Amino acid sequence: MRARVLTAAALLLTLSGCKVGPNYKRPALDVPGQYRGVAPGLPAAENFGDMKWQSVFPDEVLQGLIKEALTNNYDMRIAATRILEAQASVGVTRSNQLPALNGSFSVQNERSAAYPGSPTFDTASLQLSYIVDFWGQYRRATEAARANLLATEYARHLVETTLISSVASAYFQLRQLDSQLDFSVETVASDQDSLRINTINYKGGEYAITDVYQAKLLVEQAEAEVITLKQSIEQTENQLSILLGRNPGPIARGLNLIDEPHLDEVPTGLPSAILERRPDVRQSEEALVAANANVGVAKAAYFPQIPLTASFGAQSTALTSFLQGPATFWALGGQLAQPLYAGGRITSQYRLALGQREEAELTYKQTVQQAFADVANSLVAYRQSRLYRVKLQEQTTTYKETSRLANVRFTGGATSFLEVLTTQQQYFSSELQTTQAWYAELQSYVQLYQALGGGW
Repeated sequence: MRARVLTAAALLLTLSGCKVGPNYKRPALDVPGQYRGVAPGLPAAENFGDMKWQSVFPDEVLQGLIKEALTNNYDMRIAATRILEAQASVGVTRSNQLPALNGSFSVQNERSAAYPGSPTFDTASLQLSYIVDFWGQYRRATEAARANLLATEYARHLVETTLISSVASAYFQLRQLDSQLDFSVETVASDQDSLRINTINYKGGEYAITDVYQAKLLVEQAEAEVITLKQSIEQTENQLSILLGRNPGPIARGLNLIDEPHLDEVPTGLPSAILERRPDVRQSEEALVAANANVGVAKAAYFPQIPLTASFGAQSTALTSFLQGPATFWALGGQLAQPLYAGGRITSQYRLALGQREEAELTYKQTVQQAFADVANSLVAYRQSRLYRVKLQEQTTTYKETSRLANVRFTGGATSFLEVLTTQQQYFSSELQTTQAWYAELQSYVQLYQALGGGW
């Protein structure tokens, strides 16, 4: 009966006890009403960041690479393991809120000179110990552990969105290099043909030797570009292979770079949604929740602890006589343990917890502000990169026509091959730059998707 009364009293104390320390409340944030650089006229309800990555990247080969990365990438696997660790940590921390029950069994043989025939005593007992969480110390610690678990889960989502963006960006870069290589190989063949014709005409006395050398320069320029591009392609394939969790090797290709579908104008939604959608923002807030709870843990150390203990057991000279007669014993106890002097340790730990909470809040606010900056920068990058790519396409078309006319003029004897050389070099460089502009546009598209939250 006393044991039941003691247990009931302990539970009542726990339930009626308080939780010292501040309850969490999201800090006030300066959230803009609209992203800077957003295109006017788009409905705010639409949200590019909520789209699943399969819809954002419809290239089937790219989708296969992303799926492989999400399964095999080591960063993803490490992040998943950290979640398991955090789950176990919650269980360990929460166990402090529950009673501890220990059992023991001992055999003691007593012998003395006066009584050589003393018996052997067998003793078995159960000990129950429980610290009443009256001040909420263990509940605050569990609150912090659960917040850390959530932060770990959001960290995994952050790894996921970063990985998807990295795979897509590397894949688009690979397709850019492929396009440049195709153009460079075609240019080598065309320039070799020009060199052959100039050489024949030089031997026939129609062209000067300088025409041959200038044609040879065009061939060498294109051949050098082919060598550089082949190196970059293989290195990019190796980079992608590591992201996929496999050894360096070849990568499959899908759509051409200029055929990759992407939205002309991207609806961004409201800036306030970034607080719930960006995994790094959610991770940072959960770190603040944990730091806030740890303030309560540190504050509870100022107050007395209430440990309760109970034991029950029996002692007998034979196993068959356990729990019978006067050999059984039991005990109940409780105490109040108040810290009196700890050399300033308790106060310092409390100040440390307050400082860590303040740091976590500032980090959270900084993360939110950086999220807005990421979106604004990605918006302007995507819009301007599209305009730049269009202008480069127009420039390349002009250079192509200029090069054609220069070749016609040279064939008709109206100009030297130097004009052909100059215009050909301009056209060659502009074509490579246009392909780079296509990649920059798609890369900005990927970065904007990641900045808006990544659809996790």
